Amino acid sequence: MNKNVSAITINILSKEYKIACAPDEQTGLLESARQLDNQMRKIRDSGKVVGTDRIAVMAALNLAHELHIAETRNRELERNLTETLIKLSGKIENVLENSETR
Repeated sequence: MNKNVSAITINILSKEYKIACAPDEQTGLLESARQLDNQMRKIRDSGKVVGTDRIAVMAALNLAHELHIAETRNRELERNLTETLIKLSGKIENVLENSETR
């Protein structure tokens, strides 16, 4: 094991898993494990899906879908920001050009 990596323990559906993780990534990994555990518990408690494997697949699919939606929104926000910055830059250049001609 790399000396910059240590093992942390996460709990998912009351099972413990030891995961090798860099210290600066531990908080994010623990939060991800918490989200996965919550998602799996919701699915299990709904009674619609039986079996840990199926619950895990459904949870992964739900989380992947949420990620896809977030990435799509992020791309849209980036496009809007880029368009706004281009317009703003054009306005600034226009003001500067007009102030130079005076």
